[in-house]
Amino acid sequence: MIYELRVYHCLPSRLPALLKRFENTTIRLFQKHGIRQAGFWTVSIGESNQDLVYMLQWESLAERDKLWAVFQADPEWIEARRKSEEDGPLIASISNSILNPTSFSS
Repeated sequence: MIYELRVYHCLPSRLPALLKRFENTTIRLFQKHGIRQAGFWTVSIGESNQDLVYMLQWESLAERDKLWAVFQADPEWIEARRKSEEDGPLIASISNSILNPTSFSS
């Protein structure tokens, strides 16, 4: 099992729109395509309170590549993303890390 840590650094005042997109569409599409989430967080104390942090679980990098590509190509996702960005982009940048658990990880 590997984990993917993703941090979406939102443009000023755009975090609520990103959260709405995840809550109303993205999570359902993740489930549709077999993408397993480990959790989602916003930042109360830290460098920026305009970030969405989340983790995904994968059996392997091959599974990640396959499922992520299918998700990204889904016409419903493409339309939801377009619609959520009608008032401008939501995300300034994305940080992404693939994490491997240590032998002593729970």
